[in-house]
Amino acid sequence: MRRRFAIGLLAALVLVAPAARSADYRIADNRSYADFGVRLLWLHTISGRFMQITGEVREDARGLATVDARIDVNSIVMDSARSRRWVLAPEFFDAAQYPTLHFVSDPVTLPMLTAGGVLDGRLTLRGVTGPIRFELMPATCDPAAMAGCVIEARGTLSRSAFGMNTHRATLSDQVKLGLWITFGPATH
Repeated sequence: MRRRFAIGLLAALVLVAPAARSADYRIADNRSYADFGVRLLWLHTISGRFMQITGEVREDARGLATVDARIDVNSIVMDSARSRRWVLAPEFFDAAQYPTLHFVSDPVTLPMLTAGGVLDGRLTLRGVTGPIRFELMPATCDPAAMAGCVIEARGTLSRSAFGMNTHRATLSDQVKLGLWITFGPATH
């Protein structure tokens, strides 16, 4: 009887131990944002900032973290109301049909998120999912206490790869995309 109890207790500890070591952090949507910039006529850059990012950073039992961020396209802020209407229209973001950009990173260690390096993942934009590579900037946070930590990632994507094929003579195909993600309190 004691042996069965000991084996059952050991099995329960093995099943529970990975969950006890992992932590999830929400993305603090009131302190996170994304921005973009695209060259117009090689003289001027059209830029905007998405003010609403939701999601989480999940850490698994091996200590690998996955960033899962959803960006509300309609939260975009731009210098001009005309430019804002233009980028939300069907020829660009098509916000009415595709209201969310979705980024899911490949798993990386939490220390790498703060130390800097490459952050690969998949971006879904206008219903198209494709690979994207971000360069993580070094952050001044303690990987042991991530709440409040801000990570900055910068990348480039091809407009045409996501179905934005108009205005090729006036707009660059390359779009700069930046993420500023603030970690919210850990959830267990």
